[in-house]
Amino acid sequence: MSLCIPMRNTRSSGWRGRRSGLLGLAVLIALCPFLAAQDFRRGVQPFLEKYCYDCHGNDKTKADLNLELFKDASGFYRDQRLWRQVITQVVAGEMPPPERKTRPTQAEIEALQGQVRGLLKEAVAQAKVDPGKVTVRRLNRTEYNNTIRDLCYVDGNFSVDFPADDTGYGFDNIGDVLTFSPVHLERFIAAGKLVAERAMPTTEAKLDVLNVDGYNMLPRGRSEDQMRVFNAPTLTAAFDAPREGEYIFRAHLVGMGNPGDAPAVVNLMADGKPVGTQTLKLKTNSRGAEKVDAKVRLTAGKHALAVTWTNPPAELTSGSRRLGTYRYQLLGPTDTRTDLQRKLADFATGKKGDDRARAMANWFVSRAFRRPATPVEIQRYAKVFTVAETAGGTWEAGAQAMIAAVLASPKFVFRIEQDDQPLAKDAHPVAEFALASRLSYFLWGSMPDEELFGLANQGKLTANLAAQTTRLLKDRRAQHLVTGFGLQWLQTRRLALVTPDAKLFPEFDEALRASMVKETELFLAEIVRDDRSVFDIIDADFTYLDRPLAKLYGIYDAPTRFPGDFVRVTLPKGERGGVLTQASILTATSNPDRTSPVKRGKWILEQILGTPPPPAPADVPSLEGQKQLTGNLRQRLEQHRANPACASCHNRMDALGFAFEKFDAIGRGRTMDEGVAIDTAGKLPDGRAFAGAGQLKTVLKADREKYVRNLCAKLLTYGLGRGLEFYDEPALDKMVVSVEQGQHRFSALVMAVVQSEPFRLRRGTSQVESVPASPKKK
Repeated sequence: MSLCIPMRNTRSSGWRGRRSGLLGLAVLIALCPFLAAQDFRRGVQPFLEKYCYDCHGNDKTKADLNLELFKDASGFYRDQRLWRQVITQVVAGEMPPPERKTRPTQAEIEALQGQVRGLLKEAVAQAKVDPGKVTVRRLNRTEYNNTIRDLCYVDGNFSVDFPADDTGYGFDNIGDVLTFSPVHLERFIAAGKLVAERAMPTTEAKLDVLNVDGYNMLPRGRSEDQMRVFNAPTLTAAFDAPREGEYIFRAHLVGMGNPGDAPAVVNLMADGKPVGTQTLKLKTNSRGAEKVDAKVRLTAGKHALAVTWTNPPAELTSGSRRLGTYRYQLLGPTDTRTDLQRKLADFATGKKGDDRARAMANWFVSRAFRRPATPVEIQRYAKVFTVAETAGGTWEAGAQAMIAAVLASPKFVFRIEQDDQPLAKDAHPVAEFALASRLSYFLWGSMPDEELFGLANQGKLTANLAAQTTRLLKDRRAQHLVTGFGLQWLQTRRLALVTPDAKLFPEFDEALRASMVKETELFLAEIVRDDRSVFDIIDADFTYLDRPLAKLYGIYDAPTRFPGDFVRVTLPKGERGGVLTQASILTATSNPDRTSPVKRGKWILEQILGTPPPPAPADVPSLEGQKQLTGNLRQRLEQHRANPACASCHNRMDALGFAFEKFDAIGRGRTMDEGVAIDTAGKLPDGRAFAGAGQLKTVLKADREKYVRNLCAKLLTYGLGRGLEFYDEPALDKMVVSVEQGQHRFSALVMAVVQSEPFRLRRGTSQVESVPASPKKK
């Protein structure tokens, strides 16, 4: 029996090496060593002796695993990942290997499963809750931009010059790999100054101007010498106001006619309501447009601004009287202060000198550090404020210097969680402000908002955690889960590293690459936004396509006109549906010149089922390196896995990957490869057979617990910003049950993470990182 149990490295979540026991486990062993040993010896050891020791014993240790070293159940809590893997592979029929003649009966498998699960349950019940370590985490580049947006009310890619963020466990928000170098320090200081200048300018800004030329107005019509002629009483233009405020709507108009004609009278309209009236001067030609202004208050977002000719002639397209326009403009807001300038000014109303400096410092520093500022911090940054105010002559100069200094502070750059129970011996709730940051950075990738701060300040966030999670999920900022978590989980970033052969796939270009990623992003966005079942990720009857993707998929009736014009499409019945058959995944898991069933199967094992295969043996050549292999791709792979060293893993990977062979290396449908009909049939080690992607997706959805547990583990890893350890397994058990009770809705998955002990709690003084001694090979 050869168990494929991957060993752990610094950036994967495989089985961790066994080291010295936990305090709680030592107590358990002291209380009942005889009972634990008897259960293990009677219920587990006989199975291991009969089916496992020949490959994983003292004489032979495949996968670097010697099961003979385990004499009793004293290490079950510490080694629970190993035993869970043993049960998973035995139940799936993967171990002992299918080619072994002597195989366990179903009764033996069920008995082993019951014994191991019982021992695990006892071990977990006796152990103390361990929420794991808290790692100080630097804001990654995305979190920095998002936090600046919500702290200083300015949008921009301010982290563009930061060094690239490293990834761990598949994500770029893992504390252990988010390093901080001298280059980071230099770039953070420079970015802080730039943000301060943008958010708190010291000189009055000019009005922003948005233009819509006449040929973009509705209804469509003709132009003369670049002037749009009114062919209807009303011409309308669409504007997007950047924020709420007072604006100036300006229309450049020309009222033409013969001497004695009545001058044109116009109404300026905003969203169907009149905001101004003007009688135009009568002109005999189109030269010298007249500017007509009207003040209008707009909310942020789209608005329809129009000019209505109130006294037009009976025939607009003929006669001497005509009305024309060159453009409409939206100027403003007229209050040119930035949002942060207005916030600080309103906050410090009625205060001057040191009182004003301290008030502004307290408000801004508390939000930037994501917890109440201390008196020492307030004094320090108030001094920065007053010195710069004196030198610059305005309070804006003081505020700008203070903001730059705060944004360069480690207390802003790093997420430092203060413990309000530092002397507690056992696991206890994280402090309220720390919980607010955990929640907001998990769901929004940004700082807490005013409501979260308010509840934390009142000590009521923990009691309202579920309600606040629901609120945050409904906010548009929750779409950060799509790019922050979803696209990284599915590894779509690998698509940037793939370059399909230009001769074989001439239709692949950078626009199509971008469309592939956008399809997956929009698809996941609907899963999050509409709170759909997590099983829809595997298989769904809809997707989002633009013209190039629709052509690639052979869907010619999609109502899309050009690249980037994405529309929601109901997919025809067939094998395409869900992320597994989207071009982004299919292309990222292919070679430049052909498909790769091995890569596609490995991706499913790792990202969907959470059962990654171990690394390939170093002495086994690649498929291309084995020149003696003949036949088509499927035949060559069959010959490749005839090697016993390859068979145990390739039997799983290849079967999964071949289900997608009717999709080529860029995700396009096909029926032939290398001149022969494609065979998509496969069989799993447990005997379940399938043919094609559609049937495989049914099989994957039947493995509900594997998929849901893996998804819980991925999202918990992302939410905690650290890799999972053996002491996190009990929390995953509870999360799987919680997601099932929530009908597998995406919100139930998120809620399971937020309500989990690793997310809500932190370690006490008696709990240190476990470093159990690992059993040694003989």
